[in-house]
Amino acid sequence: MPTVRRIAHEFLDRRGLTTIFGNPGSNELPFLAGLPEHFQYVLGLHEGAVVGMADGYAQVTGRPVLVNLHAAAGSGNAMGALTNAVYSRSPLVLTAGQQVRTAIGMEAMLANVDATQLMRPLVAWSGEPSCAEDVPRSLAQAVFEAELHRRPTYLSVPYDDWAAELAGSTILDREVHKGLVPSGAQLDALVASVAAARNPALVLGGDIDAAGLFDRAVALAEHLGLPTWVAPSPHRLPFPNRHPLFRGVLPAGIASVSAALTGHDLVLVLGAPVFRYHQHVPGAYLPEGTRLIQVTDDFGAAARAPMGEALVADPAPVIEALLAEVPARGTPGDHVENPEPRTGDTALHPEQVFAALRDTQAADTRYVVESTSTNSAWWRQMDLRREGSYFFPAAGGLGFGLPAAVGVAMGSPDRPVVGVIGDGSANYGITALWTAAHYRVPVTFVILRNGVYGALQWFGKLLGTPDVPGTEIPGMDFTAIAAGYGVEATAARDEDDLRAQLKATADGPRLIQVDTETTTPE
Repeated sequence: MPTVRRIAHEFLDRRGLTTIFGNPGSNELPFLAGLPEHFQYVLGLHEGAVVGMADGYAQVTGRPVLVNLHAAAGSGNAMGALTNAVYSRSPLVLTAGQQVRTAIGMEAMLANVDATQLMRPLVAWSGEPSCAEDVPRSLAQAVFEAELHRRPTYLSVPYDDWAAELAGSTILDREVHKGLVPSGAQLDALVASVAAARNPALVLGGDIDAAGLFDRAVALAEHLGLPTWVAPSPHRLPFPNRHPLFRGVLPAGIASVSAALTGHDLVLVLGAPVFRYHQHVPGAYLPEGTRLIQVTDDFGAAARAPMGEALVADPAPVIEALLAEVPARGTPGDHVENPEPRTGDTALHPEQVFAALRDTQAADTRYVVESTSTNSAWWRQMDLRREGSYFFPAAGGLGFGLPAAVGVAMGSPDRPVVGVIGDGSANYGITALWTAAHYRVPVTFVILRNGVYGALQWFGKLLGTPDVPGTEIPGMDFTAIAAGYGVEATAARDEDDLRAQLKATADGPRLIQVDTETTTPE
């Protein structure tokens, strides 16, 4: 008779979940034993890095990814990174080893007490099978729930279940499909609203890029001549940032967003919450006389919005209906040239670094960015015109950058990948360097070293608390750290040296440390 483990492996194989990111412990070994030869187990040295890598991998492949965690302790280590995966809407399937069934109640060592509650409310679904016979069905539910909700799920499995033999044929060869097509009446009403607007504006969210609608969103903006913003706190870039219709990333404060949208009678928001605020800048949610229509397939984002109208639907047919039925009002235009980069006095200004990246890297490069204090400099100097070019921690949780760059590179070997990481952020996911070296992942890490938590210092001034401790982190040498993990590493002496190093190619991962001046996000 087949074992639970064999049935589970066969199900994962049929669903294409053959790449597993993990850091194993004793409870997980029975599941990992006997993996089919074509499965790839990607080892990370800390569960936070493991989830960050899986998050990046899921975002570029668009498919569910299996993550194997160690009981409660490993699950706890993963939770910080999990917050980013929740808001990037990455369909991660988290599995965790549980103690044998007879030892859970007495809370033996490595028992995951009340396991189904541990990862809530972050995950879309969590479960623990009631018996060994229910493990395959529960695993299938975890996969389908992740696909349907586009959100991580969590399954805890007692490790003695995997060797149990099941009578009969438990195959689990089934499909679950999701369809959220708006009705004809809903499309007609939306088309009429846009056509009647005097001065409409477009706001795009990361879901547009994730759904492969980057080019269609550009076509819509050009067709209607719509000034286009990216929704606040973006984790993906859904529109070319040097396009003449691009108005920038909306600020992350209530009153600030309202001020930016002043003068528009209709704001159409596609593939974004309305809105993910950060700084507390109270005020009116929208300018007086402005109507907002949100189109999203995220039920939660539609339900919790404080203003506007929401249509819960796939944005794709909405875009196509507007292109087909609203008369053209605009024309394509040339991209806007980048300004000359600002220069630093004692070190390179981040704009010099980003201009160097723009001038030396291929046009289809994917950038994984975790340097919050350089946001303004980034958008001034980069020229990103391709889908899937930008990835940022969706919940603002540090530790995303280094691991996600590894995961993005493993998931899309056809495009170059550069991780642009601040020195403060880098330490949260530093163990990902070992994984990059071990698997010879072709990724370039650019570490911006300024010796401070720049965004935190900026926020301290914003809150009127400029004198708090713990915002300086001097004395770190990432070239030495990287070498210890097996990654080729150098320090750039000046701008010419940086450009020369960026033009060179490496066989595997490499790290370039660049000293930069401190800047602010705005």
